Amino acid sequence: MPRTIRTLALEEVQTLVDWAAAEGWNPGLGDAALFQAADPQGFIGAFVDGEMAAGISAVAYGEDFGFIGLYICRPDKRGQGHGKAVWDAGMARLGNRTIGLDGVVEQQANYRSMGFAPAYRTIRFLGPPNVPAAAGGDIRAIRPELVPDILDYDRRFFPGPRQAFLEHWLRPPHMALAIVKDGAIAGYCVARQCRDGCKIGPLFADSLDAAGHLFAALAHMSGPGNVHLDVPETSGRFAARLTSTGLQPGFETARMYKGRAPQLMQSGVFAITTLELG
Repeated sequence: MPRTIRTLALEEVQTLVDWAAAEGWNPGLGDAALFQAADPQGFIGAFVDGEMAAGISAVAYGEDFGFIGLYICRPDKRGQGHGKAVWDAGMARLGNRTIGLDGVVEQQANYRSMGFAPAYRTIRFLGPPNVPAAAGGDIRAIRPELVPDILDYDRRFFPGPRQAFLEHWLRPPHMALAIVKDGAIAGYCVARQCRDGCKIGPLFADSLDAAGHLFAALAHMSGPGNVHLDVPETSGRFAARLTSTGLQPGFETARMYKGRAPQLMQSGVFAITTLELG
């Protein structure tokens, strides 16, 4: 059957996010619209007889960085080249940018063969945390007047500008907190409701203690149930703190880059934003 490759409409992005949920990725309840806000042209599907057979996100963050995610083929359409077709379209869209992705263990050799090199492992931690209430007057809700400072702070830890994405990501119903010391941002984090519990990401901070305070505050705000975070292996001491609160390690992925790896303040990345968009 003839195959059509095209940009996805919002309801089709939602379908792709639903496929991710079926694969066990536990996306957020409102992720489709927020993901699309990052780059409305960055979601691509392969269609056969008017039905989506495969999809991918190829989100451009400025002229120098892009991220591949949500690379899924419908189970009954696998083995017919639809996944390869959207992959090629996504990679072509991002062109000569440095490209990142979070690859599951089973696919990492395949990504290596296509020029991606691993940078670090990321481990999903999950469970109902047992943490004391966060103390200290430095933690505050992120309101519109703080957003410009958050955008500047975010660039220390993320490889590209993402103003359009963060201006949506920081809004309610997401829970967004920052630590402000002497008028300067010293950390920030966001939690969102997911199919199971809530997920925290990003969690960027100047220190381990600041990250711990932000995690405790969001864990209490999110209420009972599971909390999920994707923690780089470079934050081993933070991972140990999570384990002490009752969270357990689950599956792992590898952050991989094609092209020159970004130079970031990796020591301050305690949880990545999403596996889908980086």
